[in-house]
Amino acid sequence: MDVSRSPSKRKLTIRLAAVGAAVAIALVTFGLSRMRAAVPTVDRNTLVIDTVRRGPMVREIRGSGVLTPEEVRLIAIPTDGRVERIVVQPGSTVDAGTVVLELSNDQQQQAARDSEWQLRAAEADHESMRAQLDSERLDREASVAHVEADSKQARLRAAADAELERQGLTAHITSEMSKTSADELARRADIEQERLSVSRRAQESRLAATRAQVEQRRAMNELQQARVNALHVRAGIAGVLQQIDVQAGQRVTAGTTVARVARPDRLKAQVRVAETQAKDIVVGLRASVDTRNGVVAAHVARIDPAVREGTVTVDLTIDGALPSGARPDLSVDATIELDRIADAIYVARPPSAQESAPGTLFKVNGERAESVKVVFGRASASAIEIRSGLAPGDQVIVSDSSAWDRSDHIRIQ
Repeated sequence: MDVSRSPSKRKLTIRLAAVGAAVAIALVTFGLSRMRAAVPTVDRNTLVIDTVRRGPMVREIRGSGVLTPEEVRLIAIPTDGRVERIVVQPGSTVDAGTVVLELSNDQQQQAARDSEWQLRAAEADHESMRAQLDSERLDREASVAHVEADSKQARLRAAADAELERQGLTAHITSEMSKTSADELARRADIEQERLSVSRRAQESRLAATRAQVEQRRAMNELQQARVNALHVRAGIAGVLQQIDVQAGQRVTAGTTVARVARPDRLKAQVRVAETQAKDIVVGLRASVDTRNGVVAAHVARIDPAVREGTVTVDLTIDGALPSGARPDLSVDATIELDRIADAIYVARPPSAQESAPGTLFKVNGERAESVKVVFGRASASAIEIRSGLAPGDQVIVSDSSAWDRSDHIRIQ
């Protein structure tokens, strides 16, 4: 028969100690979970604190960009050629007639010479035709004059025979024959006059045809000569030669852009604005452009309809004189005034504040700041309207407070 044995006193003590430790850990964990997080302490010197104000508020947005010329001319060549010489280097001041570079094209020069000879041949043919037609006209006029003279003599003879018949000195038939001959020659004179008129009109048509050929050859010759002259590439406008896109010895085809000229005295600002802020921009709004050497007034002239990399390009026309040192591609900052609110409750715009959206700010009260729910209204680049949650005179932290989002209070020292 088996006899049961009770656990030893030592084993029982170990088990009781393990159970007690587990209970103690569970109690400590539960107590820690019930404790509130410690209140963060922040150095006042690291904070940006602003006072809620009431009054007129200017809505404006900011953007950055560069100065660009208002008038830019891209120089393209109308014919193929090879770059013989670059006459003017980028950065030089040029006039409209300044030769920037010289090209060569033997085929074009030969075509210009051929067109010139063809024009001369057409002019010679036209003059030959004119001389021939003048000769024909003179022959026709001589024939008309001869017929008219014969007609006049026949009329005189008929009149004489009629007088002799009246006096009984000639027969009646002789008088009638003279009259018939005079009438025939008169009709022949009329016909010759009409033939002369028709001949003149025909001559004018034939001269017009040869004249048209001359004008055609002249237009072709002018075109070919213009292409030859275009081998001397000119600036086209007065300004500064900004760039040349070819090198000496390089062959280029017709239509290739070889240079760029801009007027440095007529600049505009091209600034980029965040797409979320560009919805309120319209043409004509007032703006200011900071060239870092002075601020000048401007206005919105164009808004790019496309969005690129989250920004919209806005062109600002400069209204006043540019400060000294302003030149193309100079970096600038611009402020565009959207509108003015006559009476608004507003504060400096925190980094996380969104227009017409709820948010959270820390309201300062002495050495403590508590989290306050607010509703933002219309926004500007530097200020934002407060629709609810704060009152004029309240002081709030407007610097980045994302590190304390889980805290209801912070301590300021």
